[in-house]
Parts: sequence; structure tokens; C-alpha cells
Amino acid sequence: MTPAIATFPPRPATPPPADPLWRAAQALETGFLSELLRMSDPGAPAAGFGGGAGEAQFRSFLFEAQADRMVAAGGIGLAQRLYAAMADAR
Repeated sequence: MTPAIATFPPRPATPPPADPLWRAAQALETGFLSELLRMSDPGAPAAGFGGGAGEAQFRSFLFEAQADRMVAAGGIGLAQRLYAAMADAR
């Protein structure tokens, strides 16, 4: 007998971009991804180009920009789930 394959529920439909609740859900996903990127950062390389103290100061902006682009490209589906949960609570 073949084991059953787990299936995931379909992603909810993407709401209109002007919806403030949708923008809030995207902001939460951006913050989450930015924090994940920060925690997974190995730090500046020991050799080669290194920005020193300036790089350390502005590294969080890089993570925020990367996370923002990830969400704009579709993200990981967290914003859709958050939006669906918050829309149900309206």
C-alpha cells in the first residue's frame, strides 16, 4: 500500500492592492522575512570587500529591502494567510 501524500490547502486569492488590511498583512510578512534573513546572516566575510562599521549599521536596511522584494514577488504565502485570518475577524 502506498503511503498517502500530504496535500496543502490552496492559497487564498490575492486581495486588491489598495486594501489597507492587505498592505498590513504584507508588512507583517516583510518584517517576518527580514528577521529570518537577519538571523540566517553569517556576517561579513573575513577577506575581500568589507564595509566595516558602516556595513554593520546599514545591514538591516539590506535585509528589509530583500524581504520587501521577496513579498512583492509573491512571498511565502504568509501575507495571504494573515489577510484571510484578519478578514474573517472583521
